[in-house]
This record gives sequence, structure tokens and C-alpha cells, in this order.
Amino acid sequence: MHIPDHLRYAENHEWAKREDDGTVRVGISDYAQDALGDIVFVDLPEPGREVVVGDVFAEIESTKSVAEIYAPIAGTITAVNGILEDAPETINAEPYGAGWLIVIQPAEGAILEHLMDAGVYSEFSE
Repeated sequence: MHIPDHLRYAENHEWAKREDDGTVRVGISDYAQDALGDIVFVDLPEPGREVVVGDVFAEIESTKSVAEIYAPIAGTITAVNGILEDAPETINAEPYGAGWLIVIQPAEGAILEHLMDAGVYSEFSE
């Protein structure tokens, strides 16, 4: 299982990465995509939607099950990954790259430090 050091992780297996412009890119971990199996459909929200930590913002359907995806940080969704509409399997191939889900403009005071670092997430996922 691949766990990049530069990301933060939620207990529901979402990852978060602060971008240079202050936004936060969100996806699901390698562990999560592996547990789901072959991903066949992704239901993403519309940009502009406000979320708080723990809100369900998407559903991912695989050949095994349907999983709800939760916001790891509060803010406004500013972008969604349109590639996933036609190629949801991109999440399986590149969960930390081209398979990202959304970008959030964090709410004032929202921080990522409440999320696990790679070492803690690695132990959590065992």
C-alpha cells in the first residue's frame, strides 16, 4: 500500500493536500481504492457547494459496493475532477494523482493538522 508522506489522511481514508494557492485537493487513499475494487462510477458534487468536516460529498460505486466519501476539511468546493465522469477507473490507477476528486477553498480557520500524517495513517490502516 502506497502512502505519500506529503499528504494528510482522514479516518474514512480520504487524503488532503494543501496546494500552493491555499486550496485543498481531496481524494481517496490507495488503501480505500484497493478495498473498493474496480471503480465503475463516481457521483461528484457541483462546485460552489459548502461542506463541513464529515459531510458526505460524493459516492463511489465499484463492482463490490458503494462508498460514501466525506469532507476532511470545511469550506467551499471550487472544482471537481471531470475526468472521472468518463474514466472512474482513474481512481484505481492513480489515487494520489489524476484520480483526485475535488478541490476545496477552506473556510476561515480550517486546518489540516487534525488529520493523520502518513506514519499515523499507515499504522491506522494496518
